[in-house]
Amino acid sequence: MIPKSALIPAEFYQSYINMIKEVDFREAIRKNTKQFRKLTENIPRKKFDYAYAEGKWTIREMLQHIIDAERVFSYRALTFSRKDASPLPGFDENSWAVQAGGSNRRWKDLLEEFASVREATQYLYDSLSDEQLTFAGQASGRPLNGYTLGFIIPGHVAHHIRILQERYL
Repeated sequence: MIPKSALIPAEFYQSYINMIKEVDFREAIRKNTKQFRKLTENIPRKKFDYAYAEGKWTIREMLQHIIDAERVFSYRALTFSRKDASPLPGFDENSWAVQAGGSNRRWKDLLEEFASVREATQYLYDSLSDEQLTFAGQASGRPLNGYTLGFIIPGHVAHHIRILQERYL
């Protein structure tokens, strides 16, 4: 097992990393999946298109954002694990949210897509060796590796779980 000291400091994502208390990120991803699915399956239909303030995402749009972000994070981990030195761009989550059309999607489809994307993330991470996880690359102009992303992925979802519980439900 890779020691947590192998995490690459990720300024923007540090709060997500800090939300994960497990030493094994794979365990964190599994627990996080169950927690998120339980929460989203119990959101009342009348709340799907609720935003807690002007200019904030609806719950439906937030779920689309979570799916998009997980795809980006997983792609970064895959790229780094293959020792691809190509610098990867950042992504503007607000611009993506406008273009994603999440508000027009069926709730059931979003939940199923999250489940599929998360399952693919788990398969990807189960296939990576410790050595592959520590290969570093560049994303958004900063160093990063798959190991660090293994904590960012569930941390990002945990961040949105907290926001859902505090501001939406």
